[in-house]
Amino acid sequence: MAETVAVSSNTPFLWEGTDRKGNKIKGKSLASNEAAVRADLRRQGVVPSRIKKQSAGLFAGSATIGAADIAIFSRQLATMLAAGIPLVQAFEIVGNGHENAAMQKLILAVKADVEGGSSLAEALAKHPLHFDDLFINLVEAGEQAGALETLLDKIATYKEKTEAIKKKIKKALTYPAAVLVVAFVVTIILLIFVIPAFEDLFKGFGADLPSFTRFVIDISQFVRDQGWILAIFAGGAVFTFLYFKKRSRPMRHFLDRVMLKTPIVGPILQKASIARYARTLSTMFSAGVPLVEALESVSGATGNIVYEVGVLQMKDEVATGQRLQQAMENTDLFPNMVIQMIAVGEESGSLDEMSAKVADFYEEDVDNAVDNLSSLLEPMIMAILGVLVGGLVVAMYLPIFKLGAVV
Repeated sequence: MAETVAVSSNTPFLWEGTDRKGNKIKGKSLASNEAAVRADLRRQGVVPSRIKKQSAGLFAGSATIGAADIAIFSRQLATMLAAGIPLVQAFEIVGNGHENAAMQKLILAVKADVEGGSSLAEALAKHPLHFDDLFINLVEAGEQAGALETLLDKIATYKEKTEAIKKKIKKALTYPAAVLVVAFVVTIILLIFVIPAFEDLFKGFGADLPSFTRFVIDISQFVRDQGWILAIFAGGAVFTFLYFKKRSRPMRHFLDRVMLKTPIVGPILQKASIARYARTLSTMFSAGVPLVEALESVSGATGNIVYEVGVLQMKDEVATGQRLQQAMENTDLFPNMVIQMIAVGEESGSLDEMSAKVADFYEEDVDNAVDNLSSLLEPMIMAILGVLVGGLVVAMYLPIFKLGAVV
């Protein structure tokens, strides 16, 4: 009982001591108090000489756990099990050596449950925010088949590939978004601080201003007078949008469907969803998970509610005896090439291999499409910047050019 308390609490302790051979060793443990750490060390044959609570520090590890952390953990655990290291010891090594305090706490909590007699799948299932059904189902299949290290390796590969696709898409969308935000900020600064200075200068001309210049000055005046109202309205609109996007499934379904039909970006998102579908199906089926049960997990891994609903529809049809190929055709979400390759996999008994080939093809296709998108967006972004900033500059210099022509 003391062991469970020692590893599942929040406080990290640094300790020094000697092992059974008299060698000096040191390490770090999570425990509720110093007594729990001391008891845990003695159980391991370590005589502690110094125990102190670790301070958080200004640059302490991250307090959150991301999908990348789970992918790295899967790879580390698979590598250690393949090297013959016992499961509990592997958790101890990975957990105590992790820089992310939250991830360290999670790993050692799972280790405590395993030491308490739970299977690894049962221990992971207690943390649904970090280990989804797909992860748990594959671990359970690996434990039942006696090939846990092999299944963990498949999970690690799957996680790494899906994370690579996500990062690629985020990178392609983040760059133009960041540039447009900067352009917007620069435009607001010009309208609030620079345009008024020119307006004061133009008042001494005693002549009518060009219509374009007058238009820009009016916009500047409106932003200065009513800008706070616009800012509040825009902030409220963004907050409302994000709130309902997170909590309203019909809204997310609508947005995902719109995004799939968006020019340029839509085809990339479609290919990414197909790649995740095929990669997850291949991983689950190769682990021996029944097709109907596999499709349940595959639906949540596509990353798009439209495909999630489509795969769940496929699951219901397959459960009634329909072939997977026909079920895919009925959704109208998959290209003919994907359907035919899955059909070949079904007929030849190599559905996992054909799904993996589909995943490889579409993952590479997403990489190429994202690279092409980045090349396409750069000149478009420069054009937008030129119109925004250049238009303001031209508007301010038109009266000066007009005055020069008169002189």
